[in-house]
Amino acid sequence: MKTILTAAATILALAAPALAEGDADKGAKEFRKCKACHKLEDGAKSTVGPNLYGVMDRTAGTLDGYKYSSSMVEAGEAGLVWTAETLAAYLPDPTSYLKEVTGDDGAKSKMAAQRIKSAEDIAAYLSSVVE
Repeated sequence: MKTILTAAATILALAAPALAEGDADKGAKEFRKCKACHKLEDGAKSTVGPNLYGVMDRTAGTLDGYKYSSSMVEAGEAGLVWTAETLAAYLPDPTSYLKEVTGDDGAKSKMAAQRIKSAEDIAAYLSSVVE
């Protein structure tokens, strides 16, 4: 069941290429809200959320040194990899997205919901930050 749901989520993400076409400059401004919990510097330790430096193409729930929710680890084990498309789908409603990817109605995200104006722009910004 999880494989089917993961495949469906991946197909939906790939079927919407416009999601990856955000504006990185706007995303940099929008990311200011995220800095309260996330670092974006190589090797920096985040105190609340995981460091997002090099997050693109990373399997969800796998950054060493950060304790993820069991739902995020499960999503990574189910095949969730952060891309501009998956991140843009995750940001507006993290808990609902994890429920969809894992197939677990009890799935939860640790991420506090923010008023994100453009998840696509944040995804484009994070895509522009390279290792």
